[in-house]
Amino acid sequence: MKSSSAGYCAGQSDRHSKGLRSLLGVSRLSLCVAILAVSAASSHAESISGALSRAYSFSPDLNQQRAATRATDEGVPQATAGWRPNVNASVQAADTYVQFERFGTTTDSRTFPRSASLTVTQTLYNGNRTANTVRRAESAVLQSREALRLSEQNILGNAASAYMNVLRDTALLKLQQNNVEVLQQQLKQTQDRFQVGEVTRTDVAQAEAALALGQANSFTSQSNLQNSLAVYRQLIGVPPRNLEPARPLEGLLPKSLQDALTFSLSEHPSIQSALHAVDVAALAVKVQEGALYPTLSVQGSVSQARDSSTTSLGLKQTSATALANLSVPLYDGGATYAGIRQAKETLSQQRLVADQQRELVRAQVVSAWGAYQNTRFVIQSFESQVRANEIALNGVREEAKVGQRTTLDVLTAQQTLLSSRVNLISAQRDRVVNSYLLLSAIGNLSATKLGLNVTAYDPTVHYDQVKDKWWGLRTPDGR
Repeated sequence: MKSSSAGYCAGQSDRHSKGLRSLLGVSRLSLCVAILAVSAASSHAESISGALSRAYSFSPDLNQQRAATRATDEGVPQATAGWRPNVNASVQAADTYVQFERFGTTTDSRTFPRSASLTVTQTLYNGNRTANTVRRAESAVLQSREALRLSEQNILGNAASAYMNVLRDTALLKLQQNNVEVLQQQLKQTQDRFQVGEVTRTDVAQAEAALALGQANSFTSQSNLQNSLAVYRQLIGVPPRNLEPARPLEGLLPKSLQDALTFSLSEHPSIQSALHAVDVAALAVKVQEGALYPTLSVQGSVSQARDSSTTSLGLKQTSATALANLSVPLYDGGATYAGIRQAKETLSQQRLVADQQRELVRAQVVSAWGAYQNTRFVIQSFESQVRANEIALNGVREEAKVGQRTTLDVLTAQQTLLSSRVNLISAQRDRVVNSYLLLSAIGNLSATKLGLNVTAYDPTVHYDQVKDKWWGLRTPDGR
């Protein structure tokens, strides 16, 4: 990453080496060149891949979504519990005192009844509610994984934007600071010429106004950089330090808009999540309908009771029971039927949501594709504009020396060149960011796709650890 970016920036610098001696003393002040100048003091620079790796591993937003996915996994063993027996044990102990009085004679009796029982209940049939509940829980797990994948895309995309914003705002601040230095020199020269009568007080005032505006813009750029640094710290987890220039993800992007649409409509996590939500809603209907079917279960129990007193050892009784229970629902006031109708309406809603997500993703892909393709031509236009404005500024300066141009003309030409360079830096930042946004729009922005040096989080590991657990309070990580 480092060598390729340096080569890219070197190419930009060679093409515009003449600009090193121009107004602001930076070759084109393109984004990559300006940041190379800022980060040249250290050989230990941070690449965008390193920053994204940090965000992937330590982002609180992404980690909380992973925890939410693990929590959803536990819905499967909860559902499969319907296939397993319920075992209950009970123990009773009492101390009973009874006093009898008959014909003036009082008799006391004290007993100590004890009993213990064990009951096992197994459901054999419940209208397939258990099977459908398990399938619904499994669909919910798949839906949560897509939500995790979407969260990963958002985190990586935002982190890439934060990285490039720091680069852009650092370059813009350097531009504005250099501009202030040039305007200060311009003001001094104008004041010297005013002292010898070559220019008027108006020229001095114009130079002073231009310097004041340049200083205000410099303060604004410094504030924007501080904001970008704060966002970077929030998303990446550490303050930025010696950031390397970055390049667009051209090799990872689809070749055409149609390829992008085809991939996104089949793979985007928003669409996949919506389709799994449809499955969850459809299975919820079946679970509700299962309440109309009979329930068959068997139950076995064994108990032992002992009744002793102060005068005797008492009686010991052991019993065992096995029974089958068939429950047939007839009418519950219409609540079950209302629940089924409600579940069907929810299913219809989720289907519409899935259609909505398809159209939303389609629009996002078209927009992202257009924005990315547009930046190429925008950069070319701004590069041409910068070259033209450099020539214009040099010409205005020469004409001003012989009295054919005023101080205002020079200041205007300087600000026009500055504005075009600001636009060029922003456009170069936009091209890199838009490449990440396009990859996200088609649903393919991930740590694996970017080749980040991290251990990819695999949600199936936790699922396999808990899906068949019969008991246990500890989570797989020991908590």
